[in-house]
Amino acid sequence: MNNNKILHTERLLLRPWTEADAESLYKYAKDPEIGIPAGWPPHKSIEESLDIIKNVFTGNECYAICEKENNEAIGAVELKLKGYTDMTERDDECELGYWLGKPFWGRGYMPEVAMELIRHGFEDLGMTTIWCGYYEGNNKSKRVQEKMGFKYHHTCNEVPVPLLKEVRVGHTNYMTVEMWNKK
Repeated sequence: MNNNKILHTERLLLRPWTEADAESLYKYAKDPEIGIPAGWPPHKSIEESLDIIKNVFTGNECYAICEKENNEAIGAVELKLKGYTDMTERDDECELGYWLGKPFWGRGYMPEVAMELIRHGFEDLGMTTIWCGYYEGNNKSKRVQEKMGFKYHHTCNEVPVPLLKEVRVGHTNYMTVEMWNKK
């Protein structure tokens, strides 16, 4: 994988994905309540999850979310830099993407993780704007973005979702470094 950084929060660590994570990735990513709201199909095998690790989770700022006690990958979070996102063409802007295994919902993990990645984006990587979106009906993702302080930017009524061969309504939010510095 491209990065070798490890980021820490109070309860979690964010580390690069490894091939050894394929089994835990499959365990959580096979749940249709995880991928479908985010725009991707449930994983069908450990081999498919391994392929995702090797070919999708390759961005410089793509991390496995792990509880500190056991280092098991329970979700993913990424700052998608230029070339990995369709939300911006700028070098100083990126997109925040994330998902978390269902057994870990409701613990406040996602805002905790996302705030650390936002901090990293603004303070360590020099980003000026971080974009984040969700599809209509994904109220969990919408709520996470509201908790973190993202502001509404626009709605697109016809967003292609190629992995599911459908079109959805997508909502786009943003946070600037100035907004972050006021927190």
